[in-house]
Amino acid sequence: MSIVAKSFPFSAATIAEFALAIGSFAIGTGEFAAMGFLPDVASAWQVTIPEAGRIISAYALGVVVGAPLIAVVGARLSRLRLLLVLMGLFAAGNLASAMATSFTGLVVLRFITALPHGAYFGVAALVAAGMAPPDGRARAIGRVMLGLTVATLVGTPVATWAGQTLGWRTAFGVVGSLGLLTVALVFVCVPRDQPRPGASPLRELGALREPQVWLTLAIGATGFGGMFAVFSYITPTLIEVSGIPQGGVPFVLCVFGAGMIAGNIVGPKLADRALLPTIAGLLAWNVVVLALFTVAARHPATSVVGVFLIGTGFAVVPTLQTRLMDVGKDAQTLAAALNHSAFNIANALGAWLGGVAIAAGFGWTSTGWVGVLLGLVGSCMFVISLLLDRKGRTGDDDTRPRQPTA
Repeated sequence: MSIVAKSFPFSAATIAEFALAIGSFAIGTGEFAAMGFLPDVASAWQVTIPEAGRIISAYALGVVVGAPLIAVVGARLSRLRLLLVLMGLFAAGNLASAMATSFTGLVVLRFITALPHGAYFGVAALVAAGMAPPDGRARAIGRVMLGLTVATLVGTPVATWAGQTLGWRTAFGVVGSLGLLTVALVFVCVPRDQPRPGASPLRELGALREPQVWLTLAIGATGFGGMFAVFSYITPTLIEVSGIPQGGVPFVLCVFGAGMIAGNIVGPKLADRALLPTIAGLLAWNVVVLALFTVAARHPATSVVGVFLIGTGFAVVPTLQTRLMDVGKDAQTLAAALNHSAFNIANALGAWLGGVAIAAGFGWTSTGWVGVLLGLVGSCMFVISLLLDRKGRTGDDDTRPRQPTA
């Protein structure tokens, strides 16, 4: 039991989820805010904005590399201890970024800071789901992820303002302080646990032998890439196509954050009732919404509605996280951590393909059609996953939902 569970009129699970959500808020703020003060970083080190963008690329690469690496290396640690190590590294990386003495050093520090990103979300999801009843796992994960979605609405604008007004070092310092606060909250609020019996790096690597793990990751890397194809170029699209003044763009970005929060609340509720149908429905929903945006973007009012609906597509994140827990079997930590590696691949893939379409002269709204194509690929991956489930189903169904071990 957590240290504070006996002192407050809330359940241990609620208290733990709150502490874990603060960590999600810190990570989400740190990841997205850097995009807002990129020109300030470029000015400080006398490099071009595209060159300054290396700190964004380095962070994304760190997430992809760090999720499986740390999940395997930390296999023998208890989940509480692993969470403390992960958030401690995240906090230290941001505080060190605030004191960087060279641009190259800053790029390296952003890579290091990102290493615990995916593993934190994976382990936090396992802890939350492990404290929830079998029919409440997705909602528990959604509550932890709520910190990430709130970061897009509150944390990122505030940190961006701090970076632009008080300097980018201050922004990294604020994010690092949030990381330290999370370390304290997790230590106090998350129940003590013991390392899983038989846990080892080799057992965690066993997740990579599961075809369903790879298929689920492919669903996330492609099916979610459409959102990034549009969002990566949302500012010029809103200005050049929708006719929204530059000063109104931050408001629309807040609407996008509100859509993410709505999706994060509704999606897990549906997933707890029927996980696989919910995933199928969300993939189809994203395809429809992205297709509609190509038309909706041509008018200011409808473009704002379209941006909100695109944000609701975030609902697929906690649902796929739950699916990975089911198919990861005895290697749930690695499987759960890889979810965020997949979504960062989706980020890179969507942004790249969207840029290709724009550079080819198809216009800003062509990113919506790129998103449609990626969504259809993700849907195909999901159909293959279902067919494999059906083919491999026997009297003892290994893919049935399982309660994560405490």
